Amino acid sequence: MDWIYAPWPWYVSGPLIALTMALLILVGKRFGMSTNLETFCSLGGAGKRIPYFNVNIKSRKWGLLVVLGAVIGGFLSVNFLSADTSVNITPATVSQLNTLGFESAGNAYLPSELFGEGAWSNVKTVLVLLVGGFLVGFGARYAGGCTSGHSISGISNLQIPSIIATIGFFLGGLLMVHFLYPLIF
Repeated sequence: MDWIYAPWPWYVSGPLIALTMALLILVGKRFGMSTNLETFCSLGGAGKRIPYFNVNIKSRKWGLLVVLGAVIGGFLSVNFLSADTSVNITPATVSQLNTLGFESAGNAYLPSELFGEGAWSNVKTVLVLLVGGFLVGFGARYAGGCTSGHSISGISNLQIPSIIATIGFFLGGLLMVHFLYPLIF
């Protein structure tokens, strides 16, 4: 039964993603998680104060099912299909993260230094999370979608703006991790 705990190989998961995207294209839908966050804001009444969130929620119900499926799938995979929940990263990366103050590197998907209970008492950590969250949200809207929307859905629809956005996402991530992050921590 060890096979059930192993990550799916690319030749299984890749075609499944492609099949999902083909089905979405056939039914005229586009995939992206940030659109679902807009829908949640609209459900919460944000459209009454901000016209941007005044959207037709009925046409977006299917996306909320995607979010529910992602939550349920994540829960099932962590609790029933994962024998080892440690992060599979190289010892050199673990060492580098340890020098930056992340002692949980290689042991947890969400570093306890940023997401543990003690993190909320550190003003610097709270500011980094708030500013980072704002930049991710702003960037996703400014780019017209998030990484999943552009990188999976947009590129599969052969949209040039999605290719440019995806290159920007990756370049921004590399710049942040290699240059800005060490300055912050």
